[in-house]
Amino acid sequence: MNSPALAARLLTVALLGTTLLTTHAANWPAWRGPDGTGVCSEKNLPTRWSTTENVRWKTPLPERGNSTPIIWKDRVFVTQSVGNDRLLFCFDRATGKLLWQSGAKNVEKELTHGTNPYCAASPVTDGERVYASFATGGLWCFDFSGKELWHRDLGKQRHIWGNAASPMLHGNLCILNFGPGERTFLVAVDKLTGKTLWQHDEPGGESGEKKGDAKPVWNGSWSTPVAIRAADRDELLMTFPKRVLAFDPATGKELWTCAGLNPLVYTSPIFSDGIVVGMGGFGGMSVAVKPGGTGDVTATHRLWHHPRTKQRIGSGVIHGGHIYILNDPGVAECFELKTGKLVWEERIKGSTSSGENWSSLVLADGLLYALNRAGDCPVFKAIPKFELVSLNPLGEPSNSSVAPSDGELFLRTYKHLWCISPKK
Repeated sequence: MNSPALAARLLTVALLGTTLLTTHAANWPAWRGPDGTGVCSEKNLPTRWSTTENVRWKTPLPERGNSTPIIWKDRVFVTQSVGNDRLLFCFDRATGKLLWQSGAKNVEKELTHGTNPYCAASPVTDGERVYASFATGGLWCFDFSGKELWHRDLGKQRHIWGNAASPMLHGNLCILNFGPGERTFLVAVDKLTGKTLWQHDEPGGESGEKKGDAKPVWNGSWSTPVAIRAADRDELLMTFPKRVLAFDPATGKELWTCAGLNPLVYTSPIFSDGIVVGMGGFGGMSVAVKPGGTGDVTATHRLWHHPRTKQRIGSGVIHGGHIYILNDPGVAECFELKTGKLVWEERIKGSTSSGENWSSLVLADGLLYALNRAGDCPVFKAIPKFELVSLNPLGEPSNSSVAPSDGELFLRTYKHLWCISPKK
């Protein structure tokens, strides 16, 4: 049986597997990476840098922004507002040179907060097309030369704190959490045409504005959905005010729902080892639930519940049976995934600040990366005992997350797009 032909076939399969793994590692096609979980398969990423050390290039950006870059081979894509225009920028990966910009012109100004500039949603790509959400400016699809392929006007987005949910891809679908605000819905469109294939309307949205003597209603979800495989079926995970839930991504049918979140949800759901974790924001809650259920599974599938947590804006990661999260106040935490038990917490102070953090964690080779609001990037180990590896200052504010690709890190601050790399 050990024939030369069989050996050749096995070698071909092995090489193909290596090629696929390399491609998977090299590209960072979406906010939170190819699986939407913040987990990266790369090794030997930079762990130390400054404004001069290990900086391959930095490119000025015209205005502030909170979105995270995505990378596909030799292209880096970033959403960017310029005046009333909502644009997608494409940069050359090797040099940082701007290759093209395209998008929605003269968009009506929306409500937002001063800390959340327009174009907060990150783009997503399948390697042939790039998709970007500009909220009131619509959902857009471009080819790699910047040509518009289609765009959809989804109506006005209105919330006092603006928007941030990024589009995601699943099969032939481009899926977007359009909200928060008075109009809140999850919509799936054909990624080739932009045609709506299904839409789930979520009731109870408010703009957060004060009306007369009434106090504003603070609620809404800024979550980006995550697709998983559970119980021999695809599930689209989502966190809305007061609940974690799953949809059939092909039809938009709600599969199950689990109570346990507060009315403000900034983070995206995370999943590993057969457990879904949803985390709330201000005055937040946390909940863990087993997927694969039907209907209201609060009493049957909920594993644990935290009724009060720290303010969380950035999303966490799961590794080695533990949850890691860096909270808004700059406090990192580690929890047991199965029980929710706190293992450790540690305040990570920045070089010039308290370490306040909006960045979502990225995990690579057992290390955790986040870019805090002062532009410092702590690197610490994903282990059940806190150990800080390095603290790397850029000296410029940032509310973006780290984007790794092929041995390099791409960081977006309020002033520049940076490529961190030992390569010359």
